[in-house]
Order: sequence, then structure tokens, then C-alpha cells
Amino acid sequence: MFRNKRRSNFWRIFRYAFLVLALLAAGFTLYLDFRVRGEFEGRRFALPARIYARPLELHAGLRIAPAEVIAELREAGYREGPRDGDPGWFAKEGDTLEVAVRPFVFWDGVQPAKRIRVGFEDGKVATVRDAQNRELPLARLEPLPIGGIYPAGNEDRVLVRLSDVPRHLVQALIATEDHNFYTHHGFDLRGIARAVWSFLRGRGLQGGSTLTQQLVKNFFLTPERTLQRKITELFMAVLLELHYGKNEILETYLNEIYLGQDRDRAIHGVGLASLYYFGKPVEHLTLAESALLVGIVKGPRVYDPYRHPQRALERRNLVLRETRARGYATLQQYAVARGAPLGINPRASMGTSPHPAFLDLVHRQLRREYDEADLRSEGLRIFSTLDPRAQSAAERVLESRLAQFDKSRRFGEPGLEGAVVITDSQTGEVQALVGARDSRYRGFNRALDALRPVGSLLKPAIYLTALSQPSRYTLVTPVNDGPFVWKSRGAPDWQPSNYDGKFHGEVPLRTALAQSYNAATARLGTDLGVENVLATLKRLGVEREMQPFASTLLGAVDLSPFEVAQLYQTIASGGFRTPLRAIREVTTQDGKPLRRYPLAVEQTFPPEPMYLLTTAMQGVVREGTARSLANWLPPETAVAGKTGTTDSQRDAWFAGFTGARLAVVWIGYDDNRAARLSGAAAALPVWGEIMAALAPDPLVLPRPEGIENVLIDPQSGLRADVGCPGAIELPFAQGSAPVARASCATTVGVAVEEAKQRAKGFWDRLFGK
Repeated sequence: MFRNKRRSNFWRIFRYAFLVLALLAAGFTLYLDFRVRGEFEGRRFALPARIYARPLELHAGLRIAPAEVIAELREAGYREGPRDGDPGWFAKEGDTLEVAVRPFVFWDGVQPAKRIRVGFEDGKVATVRDAQNRELPLARLEPLPIGGIYPAGNEDRVLVRLSDVPRHLVQALIATEDHNFYTHHGFDLRGIARAVWSFLRGRGLQGGSTLTQQLVKNFFLTPERTLQRKITELFMAVLLELHYGKNEILETYLNEIYLGQDRDRAIHGVGLASLYYFGKPVEHLTLAESALLVGIVKGPRVYDPYRHPQRALERRNLVLRETRARGYATLQQYAVARGAPLGINPRASMGTSPHPAFLDLVHRQLRREYDEADLRSEGLRIFSTLDPRAQSAAERVLESRLAQFDKSRRFGEPGLEGAVVITDSQTGEVQALVGARDSRYRGFNRALDALRPVGSLLKPAIYLTALSQPSRYTLVTPVNDGPFVWKSRGAPDWQPSNYDGKFHGEVPLRTALAQSYNAATARLGTDLGVENVLATLKRLGVEREMQPFASTLLGAVDLSPFEVAQLYQTIASGGFRTPLRAIREVTTQDGKPLRRYPLAVEQTFPPEPMYLLTTAMQGVVREGTARSLANWLPPETAVAGKTGTTDSQRDAWFAGFTGARLAVVWIGYDDNRAARLSGAAAALPVWGEIMAALAPDPLVLPRPEGIENVLIDPQSGLRADVGCPGAIELPFAQGSAPVARASCATTVGVAVEEAKQRAKGFWDRLFGK
């Protein structure tokens, strides 16, 4: 009886335990079911904002060499040699370049795939024609992707529909990873048996996962290999199959699967993997290319075709054998695919961006209108202003020059840093921005955040203030470069000296700027009034607060290279202030326009003083502190610019502009140590080499109506004629030119010269020059 009672209690406890376990299992299953349906039905991949460079627009007259176009095509993943029925290739024959342009969704609509033929002559585009040999006014190539603003983990993907994925890719995936996919209910008994056997033998939980289980692991769970996680994975796979169709599960898997690492960017999904490895949309993949992607699924690091090409090739061929064995490929298809090379894209890795300093600027400007969460999840498409040619030249030259400087120890100890900003001198579009000698460095962005004394770069503002008063100052007005002392109550006397340690007495105003004489400039600035000069700087675009001290006149102001570029942008555009911008348009993922960033212009100075200042700044390059620029650019380029060197030669600057581009270069040490740096010796060579690589248009100044040209005797600064030796033609605001004649000038000669100038002015006005 006692034994029967014990047996009865045992079964009662067993039933209760079983009931509790059943209730727990049911509750756990309900929880998983709620989670699966909640997360999968509302599934929405976080898509990064994708950022593009400016599109290359080819038209007759464009100054660009065939090699530069080819370099940009290669960077975009174009292959050399015709490929029938497949865009994304180019072929060069003599001076003609044929390009099979890929389709692309621009901000103004879809551009279909097409073929163009571009003819070149003398370093310029001569003709642009379509496949039918019809002349085109313009051909636009799709822009280079230059990075993105990524969600957590820097996951990147390009979403595709199952209908866009080649049938042979799906078949190869099923043949290799889960050949019972269309018949099982989320799990495979044989696979589970293999996994259990592996576990019992002490090899851990390996293999046995169906595509559905793989999706559950990647989509819902962590990658840890524990028994609890494996059981959870199994339950969720069954639930997923219960609620959703096979095609829906397969499409999500193809968009979710991890397929490689591009530096700090994770490659997810076959859509992005196709572009990353082969430079083409997924729908254009061949059987061999599809087999390689399927092969990578097993181990993206182990079978990385860039690091382990032979291992990847063997894995691809294994996938092809499985595909053939399952009847998804004919013997001929198998043979052709097996004989094909890997064919991976030779383009260098990009990571989250090859140009992090420029991306930093784009990100900051985007945050003015968009929430950070939207930028990291909504898949926005950002069309930026970056010019790949300018960016490449700036990065290459800055790095190589700083390495040379360090090696020679010309400027002291190694460790020099630098920054470069390049803009379109008329529109204010930022074409290039480099924030460190290591252009891929994602830390401190010196172009935007390094606040350094600017030295003589502020001097043009002083001379502009003077030239805005033509009744008092012209380019030949004498200014005193003698010793100068500024006394201020409660402060020590300020006595600036010149770079060469000498004083030069009375010099023409234009010479004081060309030679960057500190004493003359300080005296001129204090005569004009420091507050008036600061007001000029504000109108030129300097927003930072500046102290009204006399030392401010000679650059005792900390600005970033980007702020200097904004200041000089107004000068380069002839007095029109244009905020620097790095973005042109923003669209949704599918191309719907969201926002445009049009040109914003405000005229802050009349054209006459700006013309006079720019002429004087051309003198800086022609005969002043920047004359060594002739080592890189011919005189007819007529660059206008200004060197800058700070106290103890801690900072070297050069800012200048050509007919179409403005560039600012800074070089110095991060710890602000004293060095033997000067603008002419350190920053100017970098600027010159960058511009030489870009074949700049010459700076041709349209003469305003209120300007007249007069022959001047350089010795006396008075009116001259052709009989005066060394006479030069200089611009003056109407009515401000000297009336007195130099001793070398004759009455007749002056009259003849005046008549010529009146005639020239008439024809200039007639033809709008």
C-alpha cells in the first residue's frame, strides 16, 4: 500500500511538472510567435543615407583629358572592353572613348542605359555623340558613391526584390545551402541529426541550419552558439514558416545575409554585394558570379575573394558542381562558368567613405534640416558637390608634400599636418576637402575645426576697405612702410616688423600688398579704423567674433581653413557672397526629390573695388611673395592669391583662385610648436601642385563700367605714356587716376593714350567685355 501511494505521488508530480512545462512551452511559443510576427511583418531594414559625388558632365569644350575620364570610370567600377548586352564598360580607340553608361536615377528623373562616343582634341572634349552618331549637347555619367551615414554596426545594403534576382543565383543558393527549402517547414531532420552528432562528439553546435534558420539567427538572434539559442532558433523558424510564404522568406534572406567587410563597412545582401564585388546590379550577374556570392555565404572572411582568391575560386567551383548535380545548370553552362575567372571588381575598398573629412562637412550641413535617426535609416540619396579629380589631387599632393617636408626636416621635426579646401570660385560649391595628411583619418577634421592664426591672409580686407574709398586710395597711392608703433592705454606698445627685417619707406599701395609689408599694412589699417576693417571682414563672410585690436589687422585671429575659404570666396566671385555648400540635392531612396540646395547670392561689395583688389592680388603672384608659383603654373593663368605666415612661423597659408577654382592650404603642427614655416615655402608648393594637376582656366577679369585703365610711370606713380620706360597699365575707379604727368610723359603722348583708352572702353562696352 505504501508502495502504491509513492507511485501515485510520483505520477501526480510528473503530471504537474509536465503541465507546468507545457504551459511554459506554450507561453514561450506564444512569446516567440508574437515577436516573429511583430518584427517580421513590420520589418524595415535601416538603410544608410547614400552620398554621391557630382556627376561628370561631358560636353564640347570641357577641359579634361581622356585619361582623367577613364580614371573616373574605373573608380566607378567600369570595365575596359566591350561587353555585349551589359552596360558599365568603356573602350578607347585613338582620341575617341566609347562608354556604355549604366542606368541611374538622378534627382531630375531616370537616365536609361546608353552608349556614347566622346572625341578629344588638345586636352579638351571635342565631340559627344550617341550610338546613332547624333551629336549630343551633354552626356552625364552616373556619380561615384563616396560614402554614407550608416546605422549601428555600419551595416550597408541595397534592397532588391526577388523578381530582380537572377534565377540561377537562387538555384545555386538552394542547391548549396538548403536543397529542401521548398519542402521543409523551417527545419531539416537530417541537418538536426548532423548537428546533434557534432555536439555529442564535442565539436559544438555546427551546421544543420536551413535558410529559414539562418534568417532567424541573423534577423532576430545573436550569433552565439549555445543550446538555448539553437532551440529558440528552431522554434522561431517553424513559426516563421507557419505565417509567411517561401518567397517572402527567401527575399528577406537575400537582403539580410552578411557577405563581406569593406574596411569598417559591413556588406549585407546580394544587391550591395553584386555592386561591391562586380560593379554591376544583381540582375546582370552571370552564373559564375552568382556562384561566387553563394560560396561566400559559408564564410565571408574565409572565402574573401580579395584576400583568398584561390580559396574563393575553389568554393565557387564547389557551388557550381552542386548546382549542376541538382539539375539547375546544363553541362555546357557548368563548363563555361567553371572556366570563367573570378572577375571581381578591381576597385579599391572604400569603407564607410574614402573621404571622411568631406563626408563630415556633408553630415553637418544635412543635420540642419534632417534628424540624425532619419539620416541613418531612411535610405536618403545625397547628391554632393565633390569633384573626384580635385579631391584626388588634393589628397595625393598634401600627403606627398608633407612626407617630403618631414624627410628633409626642412621645417623642423616630423609630424607636420595640413588641410585643403577647394571650391568653385563662382558658385561656392565645395569640390574637395582634406582634413589631415592621412586623408582616410576619421578623427580631428582640421579643415573644419582647426582654428589657427591666419596671419597675412586678412590683409586683402584692409586693402579692400581702402580701395572702396577711391577719392583717398588707389593702387598707386603711397603708403608709409617706416617703423610703426601702436599705443593703447593699458596694453604694451605694438610695433610690427616686416618678414625681411627691413623697412622700405614710401611704397605704392599695390606693392605693400604684393610684398606683404606689415608696417605699411598696419599703418594703413589703423588710418582706416580697425572697426571699419572688421566690418569689411564681416561683409566678406567672416562670422566669428573678432577683437578690435590693432594686432587683428595682421592676422591675430583664429579661423579654420573652411572659414578662410568663405572669406576668399566673396573676393573670387567679385563681391558676391555665396555660402559654401557641399550638397546639391536630396531624394528619397526611390528618387523622389526632397530638397534642393540652390545657389544663394548676396552682393556685399560693388564690382569696382573688388576688381582693383583682385588686380592687386594678381600682383602678389606675378611679382610679390607668391611669385614662385610660376614653378607650377604659367604666368597667363593670372592667379590671384595671398600668402600667410604667423608669428614664430607656426602656420603656413596660401589662398588663391583661378578662373574657376579657389583653394586654401594650411600647414602646421597640431601642438602649435614654433617651426620654420612660411606660406611661400610650405603652403604655396602644395597649392601650386594641386592646381597644376587640374589644368586650371586662366583668371580673366571682366572690367566693370566704373573702371578705366591708365598708363602709370612706376617710379613716380604719375600718369605716363608709351614713351616712358617701364610704364605699366593699371586700373582706376573712374576719376581717381593721377592727373599729374610724369616727367617722361609728353602732352601729345598722354592725349593719344587717353584717346586709345576711350576707344577701348567704347568697344568693351559694345561687346559686353
